[in-house]
Amino acid sequence: MKRRTLLAGAGAALTLTAATTYSRLRPAQEPVIPDAPAGDEQLEPRESRARGRTVDFWTAVPAGHGDGRGLPVCLVLHGRSKTAADFPALGLARFLTESVRRGNPPLVLAGANGGRQGWMPWAGDDPQRMVHEELPEWCAERGFVTTSFAAFGWSMGGAGALLLAETFPGFVRCVGALSPAITEGGPVFTRAAALRGVPVGLWCGTDDSLIDTARTFETVLPQPKAAGTYGPGRHNFAYWSRCLPALLDLVARE
Repeated sequence: MKRRTLLAGAGAALTLTAATTYSRLRPAQEPVIPDAPAGDEQLEPRESRARGRTVDFWTAVPAGHGDGRGLPVCLVLHGRSKTAADFPALGLARFLTESVRRGNPPLVLAGANGGRQGWMPWAGDDPQRMVHEELPEWCAERGFVTTSFAAFGWSMGGAGALLLAETFPGFVRCVGALSPAITEGGPVFTRAAALRGVPVGLWCGTDDSLIDTARTFETVLPQPKAAGTYGPGRHNFAYWSRCLPALLDLVARE
C-alpha cells in the first residue's frame, strides 16, 4: 500500500567539490520565513527508475488554490545537506503563498530527493533523468500543467537547475540559482551558451566563498541575468531565505 503523508496546514563531481568548500562559516542569522500559511503540501514515497530507489516526492500548492490542478510547476532542486523531506521545515510552501499574496500568478512547487553527489549521473544513479522524465509524470498525475517548467535550486541544487536547463533545451523556461556550487571550466560554465533565451536569476552572498565564481559565471551568460543580487550573506538559508521572494517573483512571472 502506498504511504502518503499530508502536510497541509502543518506548520556528481560537478558540485561535490564546490559544495563541500563553499562557505566561510561564522555564526549565522536565522532564516526569515513569511507569516503566511502553507496550502496543500504533500510528501510521499515514489519509486524512481532513474535513481533505482525509493525517493520522497514533495509538492506545495499556494493556500487558496485547492489541490493545484491546472497550475504550472516550478521544480525545486535541493542542496547537498537537504532532501525533499526538509522542504516543509524550510517554509517553502509558506514562501509560495506569500508570493501569491504579493500578486504573483499561482504555481506549484515540486521536488524529490536527488542524493548527495550532484544532480547528474553518478555510478548508475541518475537524478537528472529523474527530474527530466519522472517528475513531469508524477506532476501530471496530480493534474498540474507539465508542458514547461521553471526550476530553481540552492548550492548543489542551483548548479543542478542550471545544468538541467542547459542539457535539455526548451524543458526549463526560467531558472533561478542561489549560490550555485559550480566551478570555472565545469559543465555549467562550458554549456552556458545553451541558456540563450532562458531568463536566469543569480544570487550569492558576498561572504560566500562562491561569490567570485558566481560573478564570473554571470559574465559568460548569453544575455544579462534576469534577476538576482550579490549582498551580505553566507552559504546558508539565513541568506537564501532573504532571496526567495525575488526568486519566486522571477519564476512566477516568466
